[in-house]
Amino acid sequence: MEVRRKVAGPAAPAAPVPSPRARARRVQAGDALPLPIRHTNLIFSALFAASLAYLMRRWREKIRSSTPLHAVTLAEMLAIFGLIASLVYLLSFFGIAFVQSIVSSTDEDEDFLAVAPHPAAPPAAPAPAPCALLGNPAAAPEKMPEEDEEIVASVVAGKIPSYVLETRLGDCRRAAGIRREAVRRITGRDIEGLPLDGFDYASILGQCCELPVGYVQLPVGIAGPLLLDGQRYYVPMATTEGCLVASTNRGCKAIAESGGATSVVLRDGMTRAPVARLPTARRAAEVRAFLEDPANFETLSMVFNRSSRFARLQGVQCAMAGRNLYMRFTSSTGDAMGMNMISKGVQNVLDFLQDDFPDMDVISISGNFCSDKKPAAVNWIEGRGKSVVCEAVIKEEVVKKVLKTNVQSLVELNTIKNLAGSAVAGALGGFNAHASNIVTAIFIATGQDPAQNVESSHCITMMESINDGKDLHISVTMPSIEVGTVGGGTQLASQSACLDLLGVKGANQESPGSNARLLATVVAGGVLAGELSLLSALAAGQLVKSHMKYNRSSKDMSKVLS
Repeated sequence: MEVRRKVAGPAAPAAPVPSPRARARRVQAGDALPLPIRHTNLIFSALFAASLAYLMRRWREKIRSSTPLHAVTLAEMLAIFGLIASLVYLLSFFGIAFVQSIVSSTDEDEDFLAVAPHPAAPPAAPAPAPCALLGNPAAAPEKMPEEDEEIVASVVAGKIPSYVLETRLGDCRRAAGIRREAVRRITGRDIEGLPLDGFDYASILGQCCELPVGYVQLPVGIAGPLLLDGQRYYVPMATTEGCLVASTNRGCKAIAESGGATSVVLRDGMTRAPVARLPTARRAAEVRAFLEDPANFETLSMVFNRSSRFARLQGVQCAMAGRNLYMRFTSSTGDAMGMNMISKGVQNVLDFLQDDFPDMDVISISGNFCSDKKPAAVNWIEGRGKSVVCEAVIKEEVVKKVLKTNVQSLVELNTIKNLAGSAVAGALGGFNAHASNIVTAIFIATGQDPAQNVESSHCITMMESINDGKDLHISVTMPSIEVGTVGGGTQLASQSACLDLLGVKGANQESPGSNARLLATVVAGGVLAGELSLLSALAAGQLVKSHMKYNRSSKDMSKVLS
């Protein structure tokens, strides 16, 4: 790391060298003012009181003389200006820590300017550690600045809430460091292995994560090329499970050597289902009939769609439990995953309905009939997000050469394990070998919501022999892949890079929604490759051997590569 040096002007030869304490002095926010801060406070306080008193007196005089209030003189205009200026100053004074952070940030930026040391100056000190709060096993940690020490002590004592640090300091990295040190002192745990530096904390403020104290490192592997719909994709997978990327990569190889896979998106619509309570079940049925009447769909669409230029209502499906009415709205959401977008549209419709049904009591914007982040038959049957089918024909020689097994063994295993075995277990959407493995790895790498792997991993894997039993037809049907290429974690640098690798970064301006749909097909293609490879390993009895090779700690790379 570069050594930061404060830019200094030429000093007189006889001038004493500043002490380390003087050089370390932080610039104070009050230094930016033309007068000492106590004098400035007094001036603006007096200006505020005088301007307010003058304007109040003039207001009373105008009321008595019936003079229009909007007719102002030059003196009154100056008084109004003085009132506003003094009010802004006094309000800003209470947020002086924010001003301090801006001044300090500007001062730190100057430190990057490279200057030659003055001939009379002592040798430069070694570069400080990247983070004084973390400590360094090889060297004594730098002492925390006195101002930060005071803030840490206040957080530990409960005088300053930890969640306001970013707002008060105006420096997300500094706030994370102070919060981390406060956690260390409260818990007595150093959490040294959790990195702090090297992450853009401003990029997650207000949208991805609150109260950050560091970030977790995850390795990202690449499986591919995945030959899908005539295009080659290199699929990023973030995982800590050994053998997963290697296995998916083998499946990609088998698919490519057999001519590739094809996919089709059957449906594309995110759902949100509020729940409302009516006085009686009969009244709830009346609201249901109104919502499901085709004659009212155009009106409902107009109300719903005004929430976004991408949201387009596709339909409303209702269910009742006594006098409780569950309304499942389905909408397209462009290239966004769309939960926030559709929630705004639903809120518009609820406000509209309450004009005609004032006795409707909205219990929650989400009534679990959506259904989000939970295994549910409604998603398995009706779909949620992108419903995708991906298929491929694997040639007999590829099954033998690459997958080390045969077609009949794979078909039999899939029937007994994925279909019959899952039925015995009472599985819901789990008629597959390990679809969740691939879905979650791609989700984390591309900035999706990892918790939505629950319904996004719904998958039924089908295998059958074709061409007189020589070749293998394999398909995966996934009714609820919930992905987006804008919003949420997709805008973070690492995740954005993975999306860019797939060619689906951001919104598609020419065809809104096509990037998200393409990402969903890549997810399904990755699952197809993963299913093919794992089932082949099981059929050939290679699973334990493979995991012993790739999923065990080993420093001898020759053994791993053998």
